[in-house]
Amino acid sequence: MGSDTRQVFLDSDDATAALAAALAPVLRAGDTLLLDGPVGAGKTAFARALIQARMAATGPVEDVPSPSFALVQVYDLPDLTIWHVDLYRLDGVTDTVELGLDEAFETALCLVEWPERLGAALPPDAARLAFAYGPDEGTRHLAVTMPPGDLHDRLAPVLDLPAR
Repeated sequence: MGSDTRQVFLDSDDATAALAAALAPVLRAGDTLLLDGPVGAGKTAFARALIQARMAATGPVEDVPSPSFALVQVYDLPDLTIWHVDLYRLDGVTDTVELGLDEAFETALCLVEWPERLGAALPPDAARLAFAYGPDEGTRHLAVTMPPGDLHDRLAPVLDLPAR
């Protein structure tokens, strides 16, 4: 069985946040979401909403800054460590190895913006979320491609729910 792609239309920033919050509880250590799309398409907003939803489930919600300049923001929650990574400014795979991503892919939930910078180091069991601008301001098209297996089995039911 090959990968499965689900198309989701997000009619607002609130819909993007709602989807992120719905996905947050089904994700766990060892899961990786590759966040694709042009600048401003909603990758960071999605990651921020997902991280804050996980925070809210276990304690106080903190500010979630973009990792654009720090490259990596790590959130140690009581039940899970989340790595939010922005690879836009990296030159190549060598730089990603220095960040320690190979270990994080196994031990943390990883949200990776600009994943093409990983080259051959892309985790094979990652889900890819491709954000694209919609027809109206604030709207987005999202294509979620999931490999077969456990992550697919956890994500697919959430993606099949009616729009909120």
